Amino acid sequence: MIRSVFRTPRAPRSLFRPSAVLLGVAVLAGAAATFISAPAAIAAPEPDAIPTRWQLDVESGPLRLASVEVAGEGIKFFYYFTFKVTNNTGDDQLLAPKFELSTDEGEIRRSDRDVAPAVTETLLARLRNPYLEDQIAIQGRILEGPENAREGLVVWPCTNLSIDEVNIYAEGFSGESKSVVAPDSGKTFVLRKTLMLRHEIAGNLNPRSDAPLERAEMRWVMR
Repeated sequence: MIRSVFRTPRAPRSLFRPSAVLLGVAVLAGAAATFISAPAAIAAPEPDAIPTRWQLDVESGPLRLASVEVAGEGIKFFYYFTFKVTNNTGDDQLLAPKFELSTDEGEIRRSDRDVAPAVTETLLARLRNPYLEDQIAIQGRILEGPENAREGLVVWPCTNLSIDEVNIYAEGFSGESKSVVAPDSGKTFVLRKTLMLRHEIAGNLNPRSDAPLERAEMRWVMR
């Protein structure tokens, strides 16, 4: 698995040790979008420079596209993404990651929705990694220490090959959160520390190529 590493050692240490340059602007969606789209827009908060809450170390694999034959439907296309998570917080933690994929065409998908179990099983078999778990199996307590690291597979349907950008938002690897008040409605929203992975597409997606999508940006945001 090709990996880009975000590591968060036990406090007090640096936020992470990325293998990619961390640049860009945080993107908010859903309820948080209301907050930043108000007439008197306020900049979204950034994560703490030095974490004060627990945070797991995440090694993010590449985002790829696969074609899978689905019973009764024929060939379908799917995004898939692998990751490894290690608990170096000093205590056991609850691992319950959530993943969302969005495109510049306005498509937003939660992971593993509209994905048949047979599709996930097919991809697990192709990857030939006996330690790889699907998103349901990986949930639960993660024990402290590198010997207890877990590896996961995340899958989304791909219905549009003509896009320019694909983003992944990975939540559940940090206990950091911040409350913000929407200036137009006065409602309070809770933003959680989320790993954002942005990918740029040169031309149409090719589901018959095993090449990873180009990762243009990787950083933590509040979302």
